[in-house]
Amino acid sequence: MTVWSKCSASISILSLSRINKLPPIQNLSSRRFSAQMSTASSPFQITHSITLPTQPTEPVTVVAAPGVSDADFRLTFLLYTDFYSLQPYQKANRKVMEYLVINKTFEEKFDSFAHIITDKFCRNAIGCSLFEQWLKNIQSEKGLLADGSLSLRQVLIQGIDMFGKRVGFLKFKADVIDKETGQKVPGIVFARGPAVAVLILLESEGKTYTVLTEQVRVPVGRPVLELPAGMLDDNVGDIFGTALREVEEETGIQLKLDDMVDLTLFLDPSTGNKVIPSPGGCDEELSLLLYRGSVGADVIKQLQGKETGLREHGELIKVHVVPYDTLWHMTPDAKVLMSIAIYEMAKKEGLLPHKN
Repeated sequence: MTVWSKCSASISILSLSRINKLPPIQNLSSRRFSAQMSTASSPFQITHSITLPTQPTEPVTVVAAPGVSDADFRLTFLLYTDFYSLQPYQKANRKVMEYLVINKTFEEKFDSFAHIITDKFCRNAIGCSLFEQWLKNIQSEKGLLADGSLSLRQVLIQGIDMFGKRVGFLKFKADVIDKETGQKVPGIVFARGPAVAVLILLESEGKTYTVLTEQVRVPVGRPVLELPAGMLDDNVGDIFGTALREVEEETGIQLKLDDMVDLTLFLDPSTGNKVIPSPGGCDEELSLLLYRGSVGADVIKQLQGKETGLREHGELIKVHVVPYDTLWHMTPDAKVLMSIAIYEMAKKEGLLPHKN
């Protein structure tokens, strides 16, 4: 069921509707949200209004922050956008583009299409799985809007990072109001979606080792030792498939699916069977998996210091194999520390399946 109960759209594209010999572009339909051009602060600002079932009388306004729709952004978007595939403007765009190519200067072409590009930006944000999942979360049984004490008034889209043709990262600010006090609840969100990490335990000659990766992490300004991990493509992504692929890409190890254990399934169902590393600013939910195997000393030696990763994607990875009994104080990686905690408690409670 869609998170929106109101499904209509209308948009006015001022510069395009005045083009000679072309009918005005109006009443363009969309199934997901209503839209209206706003010219109060910026000629390119697009305002969308969405209606949530949990607050049907309080529409939510979604706008793009100043700067995200400037000339640099629009030029970048022009390079990656196929005007003929823009919806719901496909037929209109074809006629307009043909007319502009023949009759208009570059500046006029650019100005005319800026409205379409900016609106496409907002639609990418609103329609992406990251934003849809966030809306589902706040409207869930235990969500922020469940008891009616809080209200979502506005969402300011501050940035989008595209991974190919899909939204990879989404940055926005949500104005969530406490109805009793009228004050805003802190609501800056970095949305990156679900991910998975794998705790690999290898027994060799009576000792247990863990496989870690050392990667350059620009956000923290230094390399970090961490578990092999990766982002899911969307909220219904294949957790085990992603885990197997990421482990092979980052370490060169090919794991067997039947030997994988989802540690986060041991958590109480109220948690959603996920761990959330930084709920104050990021929506990331992690599935933590366990793999246990036995290998010879030669395998441990071959893995140690191995350089891996997809270099063409900027991945600079070095494999480290460390004794498990010293793992807990060797890295600041939250994935490592959370995995150890759940693994040790599950082992203590006798919850782990028999190792093959």
